[in-house]
Amino acid sequence: MGKDDLDGFNLEQSHGKERVRVARVWRTKEGFSLLVEWKVAIALFSDCLPAYVNGDNSDIVATDTMKNTVYVKAKECAEQLSAENFAIILAHHFTSYYKQVTAAVVKIVEKPWERVHVINKPHDHGFKLGSERHTTEATVKKSGSIKLVSGIKRLSVLKTTMSGFEGFIRDEYTALPDTRERMLATEVTASWSYSYETLSSIPTDQLYFNERYLEVKGVLMETFFGPPKGGVYSPSVQSTLYHMARAVLNRFPDISAVKLKMPNIHFLPVNISSKENPSIVKFADDVYLPTDEPHGSIEASLSRFWSRM
Repeated sequence: MGKDDLDGFNLEQSHGKERVRVARVWRTKEGFSLLVEWKVAIALFSDCLPAYVNGDNSDIVATDTMKNTVYVKAKECAEQLSAENFAIILAHHFTSYYKQVTAAVVKIVEKPWERVHVINKPHDHGFKLGSERHTTEATVKKSGSIKLVSGIKRLSVLKTTMSGFEGFIRDEYTALPDTRERMLATEVTASWSYSYETLSSIPTDQLYFNERYLEVKGVLMETFFGPPKGGVYSPSVQSTLYHMARAVLNRFPDISAVKLKMPNIHFLPVNISSKENPSIVKFADDVYLPTDEPHGSIEASLSRFWSRM
């Protein structure tokens, strides 16, 4: 069937399965357990126009089949691998196994299970839940071309000093005073695009992207905080965001673009006063009211000129 069967309309469509949760455990010969937990979302782009126009489902890959494929492919992975590699395996399967499927998008969010240490030693099979999430999205076409994006969510960071905000536009609606001393807190959401364009160009090391994820997270935090002694001054969230993104691109040549979202989560200095006694208690930047509603919202993307983000 073609466009003529749509009576002059244009149809863009995909179908898939979301929130497929899978946990995979690998056990070493020494009895050491390795664990991942992934939440998988799949979207297939396929030539299945008859299903929409005529109610003919003969070209449809059932979403229940997609769910089962996640479990089967997880079982087939005999060795530990990154979320990126698992997303690529799934996307490549759907585009190569089904002739109707022209492209597949697989998104994965990894739950941050961390190994427990008991009496300062790593436990063989004990884990605790961390905070930030490792994310990835792999888009694979039947031709073998790929677009790979990784990221991090819920990376909460805070520094108690070495932050300010001054020199901004002042008008009749402005109440915020200039300051060179404030708390800076945010929950970083970051994504970065890799420059790999074909399946054959992907690194063969199945844990390569896990290592890169930890390295990128380290650079983001290093740039946000600065050196352990003294830190680094932040004149604005915008400035800090830019230098974080720039540091990632400067450090990793296989990353072509970085996108950061960093809400300004406010810690407001508390001062208690009344009409009768305007200075009952005066706090000196040591007691704060934490609040995230409302909060500032700052986001930006930084890319190399040849990036396709």
